[in-house]
Amino acid sequence: MSDLKTRVEDFPPPFHAIRQDWLDASREEALEPDLPIVDPHHHLWDRKHERYLDDELLADIGEGHNVLATVFIQCRSQYRPDGPEHLKTLGEVEFAERVGAKHAEGPGPKLCAGIVSLGDFALGAQVGEVMAAQKEASPRFRGVRDMLSYDPDVTSSFGKKLPGKMRDPQWREGFAQLDKHGLSADIYVFHTQLDDVLDVARAFPETPIVLNHVGGPLGIGPYKGKRDDVFRDWSASIDALAACPNVVVKLGGMAISAYGFPWEELPQGPTSRQVADDIRPWIEHCIDRFGPQRGMFESNFPVDKGKAGYGVTWNAFKRITEGASADEKKALYAGTANRVYRLGLDI
Repeated sequence: MSDLKTRVEDFPPPFHAIRQDWLDASREEALEPDLPIVDPHHHLWDRKHERYLDDELLADIGEGHNVLATVFIQCRSQYRPDGPEHLKTLGEVEFAERVGAKHAEGPGPKLCAGIVSLGDFALGAQVGEVMAAQKEASPRFRGVRDMLSYDPDVTSSFGKKLPGKMRDPQWREGFAQLDKHGLSADIYVFHTQLDDVLDVARAFPETPIVLNHVGGPLGIGPYKGKRDDVFRDWSASIDALAACPNVVVKLGGMAISAYGFPWEELPQGPTSRQVADDIRPWIEHCIDRFGPQRGMFESNFPVDKGKAGYGVTWNAFKRITEGASADEKKALYAGTANRVYRLGLDI
């Protein structure tokens, strides 16, 4: 059975509330302000607890970094209110397409230049019908993301999950539809699920898989205070995944509440040095194993905005890659995202 939820506007947010004054207190000048950036992971929504649309995203981009384009990622936004249940997600594609068309021309960043919406693989072969309709709804549609993050000891706000979902034959029947439609799969899991992702990557070696948020190293619940143990287990799984050429990794999303970095407890927003110091081991390990051509920095806004500002986030990344070559930075900040999501930008 599908675990699709349509009344997502009623869900409490799975992240910390945004405090703009708190963030502004630690605002920084952009480092390397001319470095081209494609932000391959952000959301847009208008919900009762928060509004984050193109105006808010442009305001964050306006903190000084050279963002050329962005990729909208599935977030259960603007679903159709009626019609067949499995096609209600088309509303999200149609919404993101309107934003993309609005910002396709002109001197500003090309927002929603690529679109990734829900791929509910639990539908089995029927999800192929959804993919075909998503492609028809937008020429910017590039891939899908299923909702997979699960750990028996960590509460998730993304609806009911089932352990071992990625090993279910019907789920894999749905995943197999990606190749037929020329689409990639974004996957967000916790580090305790990475062995299942590895099994999927090996079973579908021709399907591009984008591992979200450095592979979900947990830092709350039973994992709190066990950062070294988590890193050991996580890094072993990352090493195995990096051996699969069809897998690329998104470098960011580490302000997600489940990761347990307590920046929200600071008297003002964290500085880029504070963020860089905390996330450096995870980011550097991913870059070392996957290489710059298979890594892409991401903002994960507005989810991460509850803990760090947009400018600070990109400055933190730039501090981590301070010693990288020009070609390595080109790949990490724009080239990999441009290639994987087939944006066609001249970078």
